[in-house]
Amino acid sequence: MHDIELSEEQVMIRDMARDFARGEIAPHAQSWEKAGWIDDALVAKMGELGLLGMVVPEEWGGTYVDYVAYALAVEEISAGDGATGALMSIHNSVGCGPVLNYGTEEQKKTWLADLASGQAIGCFCLTEPQAGSEAHNLRTRAELRDGQWVINGAKQFVSNGKRARLAIVFAVTDPDLGKRGISAFLVPTDTAGFIVDRTEHKMGIRASDTCAVTLSNCTIPEANLLGERGKGLAIALSNLEGGRIGIAAQALGIARAAFEAALAYSRDRVQFDKPIIEHQSIANMLADMHTRLNAARLLILHAARLRSAGKPCLSEASQAKLFASEMAEKVCSSALQIHGGYGYLEDYPVERYYRDARITQIYEGSSEIQRMVIARELKHYLV
Repeated sequence: MHDIELSEEQVMIRDMARDFARGEIAPHAQSWEKAGWIDDALVAKMGELGLLGMVVPEEWGGTYVDYVAYALAVEEISAGDGATGALMSIHNSVGCGPVLNYGTEEQKKTWLADLASGQAIGCFCLTEPQAGSEAHNLRTRAELRDGQWVINGAKQFVSNGKRARLAIVFAVTDPDLGKRGISAFLVPTDTAGFIVDRTEHKMGIRASDTCAVTLSNCTIPEANLLGERGKGLAIALSNLEGGRIGIAAQALGIARAAFEAALAYSRDRVQFDKPIIEHQSIANMLADMHTRLNAARLLILHAARLRSAGKPCLSEASQAKLFASEMAEKVCSSALQIHGGYGYLEDYPVERYYRDARITQIYEGSSEIQRMVIARELKHYLV
């Protein structure tokens, strides 16, 4: 992608994130994966660089420029390590975003500066064992007793669940109202009754802490209600655009790292007396990979520009997420194939890229959900 499409500030942010990822993330990604944890000092440094407050305006302690700069930064961090890209994207979009958009002045004063600086990491407790994409089918309950909310239930697939200081929890407050009976709450994770049951062992992005959480008589002040009572589902769904742009950028970063590894390997690996990049079958694979990467980036930047301008872009964000995530699996598979048997070994990072890429077709709405969203928008499409 040529810099002519980007502003000077966007290029500066992208290059900062790229230098940081190459110098301080990529060299440690393999060891973090084995440990199942991203180094705390690295997360603190991300906060210092402003990478954890990229959707928060300066007035609240953030570093917001626009969603283009944000997408570029997520791509670069994810190229260094997909798990670190996941932490960054999830924290920004569904950690900071709901507090910024729905918090009271007091809630913003209490949490936003710490979230934007990375002193507090956020997590999003929506999914339950029986309720994934069917977000309105929640069993977690919140009851108002003597001026306090008492929450009981179980949450699944909570990214940043072990690291987080603030959880945004969704629970049913008015069971008879169906979708209009769900509310959102700000729950400090040191609250008694907020219990991280386990950290999941995953196929990929293993350094990202994905947890199962139980809320057992978890009691918070009445003032910790986020937004209006009964508006929880709207809050949960309000940040789909930003969240999907972030995951699309993560998928792109992982795939680009795989492509760059395959390109370097193909220049060095000699077979039949010449580098394998000079064999037409390998060259064609690399050409297809490069084309898919650029196509994904254009879709992502288009959605990001619409988001920055305050224009509706749910379909565009879903298209970007759908294409980028499915592209990532194809590109990472091709990168592994170009490496031959070596690509199947942990000694080479393409094995990790291949595993890390797969989740991007599932979280923040599966590919099947993205297609439903895109198809629904076609009802209003003008031919």
